[in-house]
Amino acid sequence: MRLRKVLIKLMILGTVLGLIIFGGIGEFSKSQKANSLGQVKYLIGVSYPNLNGPWQLQMNKEIKNEIARHDDTRVIFTDAAQNDEQQVQDIHSLMSYGIDLLIVSVDNASTLTPVISEVYKKIPVIVLGRGVKGYDYTLYIGSDNQLNGNMAAKEAIRLLGNKRGQIIEVEGNKESLQAEERSKGFRETIQRESKHSIIETINGNWLKDRAEDELKNLLKSGVKPDLIYAHNDAMALGAYQALKQLKIEGIKIIGTDGLNEESGGLRLVKQGIIDATYITPTGGTSAVQYAIDILHKVPGLPKKIILRNHEVTKSNVDSYLTEGDNSSIPFIKKKERKIKLGFAQVGSESEWRLANTDSIISAAKEAGVELILKNADYSQKKQMDIIRDFIKQKVDVIAFSPKTEDGWEEVLMEAKNAGIPIILSDREINVEDQTMWTSFIGSDFVEEGRRAGKWLVSDSKLTTTPLHIIEIEGTANSAPAVDRKQGFNEIIQQNSKFQLLQSYSGDFTLDQGKKWMKQALKTYGTEIDVVYAHNDDMALGAIKAIEDYGLKPGVDIKIISIDATIKAFNSLKLGKMNFTVECNPLLGPQLMKAVKDLENGIEIPQKIITAEETFDQKQSKKEFSRRAY
Repeated sequence: MRLRKVLIKLMILGTVLGLIIFGGIGEFSKSQKANSLGQVKYLIGVSYPNLNGPWQLQMNKEIKNEIARHDDTRVIFTDAAQNDEQQVQDIHSLMSYGIDLLIVSVDNASTLTPVISEVYKKIPVIVLGRGVKGYDYTLYIGSDNQLNGNMAAKEAIRLLGNKRGQIIEVEGNKESLQAEERSKGFRETIQRESKHSIIETINGNWLKDRAEDELKNLLKSGVKPDLIYAHNDAMALGAYQALKQLKIEGIKIIGTDGLNEESGGLRLVKQGIIDATYITPTGGTSAVQYAIDILHKVPGLPKKIILRNHEVTKSNVDSYLTEGDNSSIPFIKKKERKIKLGFAQVGSESEWRLANTDSIISAAKEAGVELILKNADYSQKKQMDIIRDFIKQKVDVIAFSPKTEDGWEEVLMEAKNAGIPIILSDREINVEDQTMWTSFIGSDFVEEGRRAGKWLVSDSKLTTTPLHIIEIEGTANSAPAVDRKQGFNEIIQQNSKFQLLQSYSGDFTLDQGKKWMKQALKTYGTEIDVVYAHNDDMALGAIKAIEDYGLKPGVDIKIISIDATIKAFNSLKLGKMNFTVECNPLLGPQLMKAVKDLENGIEIPQKIITAEETFDQKQSKKEFSRRAY
């Protein structure tokens, strides 16, 4: 009881809190909160796995600084001190105090995912820095950890040169998705692009001392590495100290986090203690800003924010230490006139695309952005010509939805040399130099495919006989087609009863969907149990072909699709379609926000992933009247 009174008093005074919450403190109800805190309207709970690492401490500092700007909001911090079960208890305690929103960073995704899923059913949840399994949260803010590992591998290859190098990997918490993804990105790139070998992996659990002890034991056994890759800078420093104590020289060290503080990655690079680090923003400031938006029910908020990593080596560390180097990312110079945005739309191949175009036009008008929108009519060459024309016109920003993933290096280098930021809308690209583009705004296509697969698994859980699937893919080598196929296959390949009969490329159009479904029926007939189409238009074409064949779509053959347009909802209502995954085309407001942020010198996220839902026949009846596209 006494501790509770102290807690309330501290929040009234607006004092920075650093609480470790244990079970049994007692209830802190919303009515008590409202009565005790006066003008305080919102209470945010922040749960950390530990606060003894520099990266987590920096995150905590950012949250405190940003929350201080909001007079009607207070925050309770908890520190689980590296104990997963304690963090679960901490979250339960925070819920008992009547928090309005939870911000949570995790080490052990397996242990924390279930409790976070339960909290998400009751209040908004922001997962910060280190991810959980699944999609049961309001917003994720973090870095692309697989890309981080990929970048570290490329630097390792450069540092090792032509020799066949031997590498030791020092990983973070084994149950952390962050560690898993960094390791995957590093290992895949080393194996694909070099002849170097990862000879040992040790677990440092994100801690300097543990990494130091584990590495000393390994080195004493006679292992002789050429390079050490640590998943964070604290463990990289531990590796350096182990080498120093054993008087071993000439070993390259790569870390990650890139903090500008004592023993932070930037200073370690400057002092020559490590050779490279990667600035991975904590997202603490963004978490509070988005939390306020969520609590105020601001519409159109994203599902994921992926912050940009920056590579720091001896050659560029000084610029980061003095002013924070964003030189690789172009910004808009302040204009007295309206900002001029050139948008190269890929085409008008579907209902989704038409809604996407309308959203961009209306959002530009509302934001006061001068929009020059041109349609490439589904031609990559024409799209490149449009981008080159935008460069000649000296627009401030170029955005486009690329037809395919490959082949953009030359034209994007021209834009980069002209100092024009590039924003990718809806679809991603495959280029070696990630600084050729500034941000991606769109969907998580892999997750869309997974969700389609998960519904099929759930719907057929009582079925023991084989299920034969026809897949109608989107445009060959386009990001949505590649990723939606990958995500769906990840799920169905886990059970041998799902058998893919054939995949056809339907180019995202209704006519092609109908054409290839007709071909599939001619070849396989009533053997087909399921159609998985990469968008609604192709699914609607397939439905027409199935009806022409004399079968009932949705009954004789299950139909799964992606987009969730109003036409798909109509098919769901009529029982002709079974399930659709939303792919939100209304990207205009987020695109205009990104353009405005660039004008104001704000580094926008590397990826902004839209929030999306899924709908079966029952759910579609409730949503149909509200559907805007």
